[in-house]
Amino acid sequence: MAPPDASATPGPATPSGSAGPATPASSAGPALPGRQPGPAPVLRAPRPLPLRPLSSPSYRPPRRFGRAIGTLGGCLLGAILLVAVWGKALDPAAFAQQIHADGLDRLLPALVVALLALALEAGIGLALLLAVRRLWVLVPASLLVAFFLLLNGRAYWLAAHGQAGVAASCGCFGNLVQRTPAAAFWQDLALLALPLALAFAGRDRDAPRLPPVRTVLVALFAVAVPVFAWRAPELPLDDLATRLAPGATMSTLCAGGGGGGGAGGTGGGARAGAVCLDTVAPELDHGNHLVVLDDVDDPALARAVADLNAYADRPGAATVWVLTPSEAKRQRLFFWRWGPTFKIVEAPPELLRPLYRRLPRSFAVQDGRVTATFSGLPPLPPRPAGASGATLTNPSARPQG
Repeated sequence: MAPPDASATPGPATPSGSAGPATPASSAGPALPGRQPGPAPVLRAPRPLPLRPLSSPSYRPPRRFGRAIGTLGGCLLGAILLVAVWGKALDPAAFAQQIHADGLDRLLPALVVALLALALEAGIGLALLLAVRRLWVLVPASLLVAFFLLLNGRAYWLAAHGQAGVAASCGCFGNLVQRTPAAAFWQDLALLALPLALAFAGRDRDAPRLPPVRTVLVALFAVAVPVFAWRAPELPLDDLATRLAPGATMSTLCAGGGGGGGAGGTGGGARAGAVCLDTVAPELDHGNHLVVLDDVDDPALARAVADLNAYADRPGAATVWVLTPSEAKRQRLFFWRWGPTFKIVEAPPELLRPLYRRLPRSFAVQDGRVTATFSGLPPLPPRPAGASGATLTNPSARPQG
């Protein structure tokens, strides 16, 4: 047996008493039968967790393209709402009549409901136009759009089942735009619902909830609009608020059939099934005419009969007409009581209502085209001295064009 190498340095004793280098328990591990112990696993240092500042949002902000789409959708929806507010604020009485017809004045008078609705719609519209797309704006906007679609869908269903006139609609744009229930529903679905969805999808959530300057502007505008609407009937804005304005033609002032055009009646003509002014009075397409829109029960019209008769009997004078929504029985009573020599023609209320804000209203026609409009009864030249009958005094009559 060979002696041990003297140069070898004995290591420390192992727990079993054998000499040799010590092996850490963590590096070798227990030896398996028939298998050599492998190298020790390499342990990596733990990776530090990314810490987010407390001021940063906890969501993924929208990309620049999505934010631009949201801004475009919100501005488009806001502009549409403001156009609708303008049309209804010019003639709040017609808007109140539509509210009463829809049965929405159960708790408050129709005019009060109309003014409150204008304030809400104006505030939402301006906020969206100023790119304020927070939940306090988008949620009321969603409810407003859903309400419009509900009203138009109801009118559409009633008209499709013969329970409402085909010319009836929600009056969302006042007297400036005439739409059938079907057209109103599908147009609002495209023009209101789609921009609203884009405004929701691309809203900027890290923007301030109440931007001070824009919020103050929205509040002031929401107060100013109903005040303007309250005073609007006293302002000489009939040509802007109705479809009857200088330049309009008898064939474009229509009701029903989905035609008619916008303010001033300068649309592309009547569609199939429409009733126009030249339908109820074909003579208006030729010659000079002076037309009065009024109810035969109006005392002002009764006082003006003598002057209208004297003007109509003059050689070369324009033909005098009275277009009225009154039925034939009331026309006969008016005829036998006051003896008018001018023509009285019944016209559908749906045709006449978009042509005035207050009765009476008058206009002059030359070969089927409106040449001038008047608020109230037309200003007539004085009658010859000694003529019998009351004198026509209408200080409220003022030319509109």
